[in-house]
Order: sequence, then C-alpha cells, then structure tokens
Amino acid sequence: MHLETPVSHDRPGGRRVPAVPLLVALVVATAVSAVVSLAFGSEPLSVSGVVDVLRARLAGGRGSDPTYDTIVWELRAPRVIMAVVVGAGLSIAGACMQTLVRNPLADPYLLGVSSGAGVGATLVIVLGVFSGLGIWALSAGALGGALLATALVFGISMAQGGITPLRLVLTGVVMSAAFSSVSSFLVFFSADPRATQSVLFWLLGSLSGSVWEQILPSVIVVVLATLLLVALHSWLDALAAGADVASALGVPVKGLRIALFVLVSVLVGVLVAVSGGIGFVGLVVPHLARIVVGARHRVVLPVAAVGGALFMLWVDVAARTVVAPQEIPLSVVTGLVGAPVFLLLLGRRHYTYSGGGE
Repeated sequence: MHLETPVSHDRPGGRRVPAVPLLVALVVATAVSAVVSLAFGSEPLSVSGVVDVLRARLAGGRGSDPTYDTIVWELRAPRVIMAVVVGAGLSIAGACMQTLVRNPLADPYLLGVSSGAGVGATLVIVLGVFSGLGIWALSAGALGGALLATALVFGISMAQGGITPLRLVLTGVVMSAAFSSVSSFLVFFSADPRATQSVLFWLLGSLSGSVWEQILPSVIVVVLATLLLVALHSWLDALAAGADVASALGVPVKGLRIALFVLVSVLVGVLVAVSGGIGFVGLVVPHLARIVVGARHRVVLPVAAVGGALFMLWVDVAARTVVAPQEIPLSVVTGLVGAPVFLLLLGRRHYTYSGGGE
C-alpha cells in the first residue's frame, strides 16, 4: 500500500523561519492573547480590569471589583487555560499521528478515539451514567469511551497481524463510524430534547464547562506527552522516512508504533473528555508548522504546540462572542477557518509518494 508521505516540508525556495525566535514570538503572543481574551465574552470587560483581577489573584487576594473577579477568575480563566492546553495537545497529537501512519491527512481523531468518547459522553448526558461523580461524570464517561475505542482498535489491529499504518487507518475509520452510529442511536431515542441538544453541542466541541479542578490532569498529560515526543524526535524523524529506513538506523519500529499509538490515544482521550470533539486543529496546525520550520520533530513539535494553543485561544473567543450571549460550537469555528487555510496550504505544497505501508 502506498501512503502519501509528507517527505518535503520546506517552504517555497527552501527558506525556513528560525525556530527559536519564532517559538519565542509565539509564546509571547500566546501569553498576551490569554490575558486579552479574558476581556471578551457576552459581558465585555476592560483589559485594565482583567489585569487588576489577575494581579490580585496571583498575589493571593481578590480583585477590587467583585463582578470582575467572578467573571475573570471563576468563569473565563479556566476556559482560557483549557483552550491553551487543548490546542497544544491536539496539535502535538496531530503531528504524531501524521508520522505514525505516514499520512498528511491524518488527524488526532483518526483512530476512533473521538467517536468512542462521544458514546461515553452521550451515555452520561442521555442516560445519566456516572451521575454520582458530579462535575467529573461527563469527563469520566468520555474518557472511558475513548479508552474503550483505543482498546478495540488496538486489539483488532493486533489480531489481524500487528500495528501497521494501513491497518490502523482502516480499523480506526471503521470503528469511528460504528461508534458514531451508536451515539446517533442513543440521541435518536432520547426523550429529553435538552439532553439531545447538549450531546450535539458537546460532540462539536465546547470549553464552556471548564473548571479549575479539571485543568491540572489535562496539563500533566499534555506536558508529559510533549516532553516524551520531543525526547524521541530522532526516532520520529526516522519513522517519517519509512519503516525500512528507521529499522536500518536501529529504531525499534514495532515498539515505537505501539508506544505512539497508546500515547496519542490517551492524550486525545483526555482532551476529548474535557472539550468534546474539535476538528481541524490537529490537522492544520502541524502542516503549517512543518511549512514554516521544516520537518524535524525537534522543532515541529514545540512550534505546533504553541501555535495550536494560540489558535485555540482565538477560536474560543470567536465562539463566545460572535453570536453572544449564545455560543458557537468550537468545531464550527475551526471548520470555517481551518478548511480554507488547509486548502491554501495544499496549493502551496508538493507531496511525494513512497512505499512503506508496513
């Protein structure tokens, strides 16, 4: 099987942006955007008032204006931090998935993790499963569904002969369709229209339910996954060139593929559990990072992570301000922005084809 492989990632003419200055600029832009974004919402706030609340809270106190303090710290700050975490995590997962299956069209949800999480979340919303867990019920259901999907895809792939790019893609697509059908079945027979609306909104992605208690586990998973992948950057570079090349360079291809499969599945499962399904981030951002800084994972991964965080910050701002006081599902915004951007990138790229489906 011939899979389309992103072998050439250079900018036109071979020019690349220096990675370190770009990374510093992205970090600064993300930090500034995080503060400024706290002023946007159904109730507009002044940036100076936001800064006053942040300064007071970081010093251990409270803002001078109780209304500002509640809106900024209790309502918006958790979702802003979660936007950063989810954007970075999905971008990292997308870059890793594209290398794992050697396909530039791969995204973090290719393995059916998102659809599996959707089944778990639907069971919680429609049938009240895990209702005793309170604010953790939806996350627990979604994570359980994601891990179940991961186990099924892994088990089926191994039973059919082992982890290969082609087998992962086909198994993931089929299981994704199956889990989506289960979710649709549960929604169809739901007697509560509000529950149906909640399921559909969650499946399209939302950060409106973000709370402080849910942030730390997500941060830990994303940070650990990023550090591990950066540490394995040379193996990832070799794997992107093909299994034969990687094996010749001493890379344990089979073990690496299994490790990457598990890592991406857990990472995406955790993120979907707190944000729902958010499309295009893990597809477009890694592409853009490779165009700008080249194909080396040592620079692609951190640039993609920070770029994804910055992108998701402003996607969330758009979602909660365009039709305020209502919110737009995040996947609607990412689709409207990501589709034309991705088509533009395709027009500026030239992909080569190579063998190595195994």
